[in-house]
Amino acid sequence: MSEHPRSADAHAVGLHDEPVDADVVRSDLVYAGRVWDVRSETVRYGDGEIVRDFVAHTGAVAVVAIDDDERVVLIQQYRHPIRHRDWEIPAGLLDIDGEPPIETARRELAEEVDLVAETLELLVEVFTTPGGSDEVIRIFLARGLTAAPEAFAREDEEADLRVERVPLAEVIDGVLAGRLRNGILATGVLAAAERLRRG
Repeated sequence: MSEHPRSADAHAVGLHDEPVDADVVRSDLVYAGRVWDVRSETVRYGDGEIVRDFVAHTGAVAVVAIDDDERVVLIQQYRHPIRHRDWEIPAGLLDIDGEPPIETARRELAEEVDLVAETLELLVEVFTTPGGSDEVIRIFLARGLTAAPEAFAREDEEADLRVERVPLAEVIDGVLAGRLRNGILATGVLAAAERLRRG
């Protein structure tokens, strides 16, 4: 079997996703939601046109907060679309104009788990659902955790938010065993474990 013509180049410069500036012939707002919208776009691609519907997303951040005992700060809350109270890492939308993602991460850490981090560094950026959404989430690693000056008042799904500190190895075991299925949690803790392993 012959190698893909770009395979050698990709390995030479490092494997990476490639941006494509496809010609959008038509873009319609199908649904305007409270948090995000749904668009239908006709795009010239290859020898023809394709129509794709997708969620137009604001983008988001998430935080893998690991304390001095190598425990991950997890939250559990109700998520209506999946009818589960799943385990997650603190996360939130990029919904404040001009706020840098790292500051959104700091804010979400304080608002969701009442913590402040001494250091906050970008771990990974992820396309969460590239076939159905343009969302990009930036996942940060937080270390040097201390209590926030004051607790944050929570409502809606966050009103009965459960917060636990769980050893990193146990969280990874839960992901690999299929007991913890949140994709952002899985990506974040696996990336954090590898970052820590590499020093």
